[in-house]
Amino acid sequence: MDARGMKIFSGSSNRKLAEEICSILKKRLGDMELNHFADGEIQVKINETVRGYDVFLIQPTSYPVNEHLMEVLIICDALKRASANRINVVMPYYGYARQDRKTAGREPITAKLVADLLEAAGVDRVITVDLHAGQIQGYFDIPLDHLAAGHLLARYFKPLVQEDPEDWVVVSPDLGGVTRARKFSHDLDLPIAIIEKTRPRPNESIVENIIGDVQGKNCIIIDDIIDTAGTITNAANFLAEKAGAKDVYITASHALLSGPAVERIEDSAVKKCVVTNSVHLPESKECSKIEVVSIGPQLAEAIRRIYNYESVSELF
Repeated sequence: MDARGMKIFSGSSNRKLAEEICSILKKRLGDMELNHFADGEIQVKINETVRGYDVFLIQPTSYPVNEHLMEVLIICDALKRASANRINVVMPYYGYARQDRKTAGREPITAKLVADLLEAAGVDRVITVDLHAGQIQGYFDIPLDHLAAGHLLARYFKPLVQEDPEDWVVVSPDLGGVTRARKFSHDLDLPIAIIEKTRPRPNESIVENIIGDVQGKNCIIIDDIIDTAGTITNAANFLAEKAGAKDVYITASHALLSGPAVERIEDSAVKKCVVTNSVHLPESKECSKIEVVSIGPQLAEAIRRIYNYESVSELF
């Protein structure tokens, strides 16, 4: 059945991004109230009809991840019970993705659990950006559009690289990120280097070796997530102080910037940290080293194509 039209709503996670998307699509942001009961439970009230409409809900599940995930589930339940035609969740940052498989006994697979919860809540489609692990796409039994932010980040660096491309190299922060780094290096037509590291515990790492030539080079370390920034700033400091690199840049799709992340970036050898606005960056986390490029136009175009039954593959 054809939809009566499109409506866009936003949770509390990244309303600024939702407003940007609405501005691009020339749509009004849907009227919805989010409140809490005295015990902290989330209360949702949708103040306009959604019956028969294709609804797009903008909500990355960033900090506080549990709150924002529950918002998604409750809002989608409300939309389903209000007879929305199709419920599309635009989740640029997909929380709980780092537990995507069992690496030891008695561990959960939270990436699969979240997929199941979204489907149970009535979601018909998910649009996301740079999942922590590509295989998470297989956890969904509904359509999932997996967009990439690499070309947006590469666009920032192209003017710098073109001045003297032989002086630049793309660096993967670990062996698991080689595919991401190689795609990024192809966008910029640069060689790559790889950092070998060990992780004694979560959010900590020790650099063991570097594969590739970084001596006298400007380095771009690319990752999907910057959380506490401990791992990536350690890598940047190692490149600058022990491996002979010149300027070191770091870039990632999702800037969680938890805990001491901003201070670590400010105090490190990093010249610039380039991220997208998939996660809202509050004023308290802004600093002169952090540059934000908007993923809003790409998400808006994906929404437009999905609503009009056009190909989305060009945006991958």
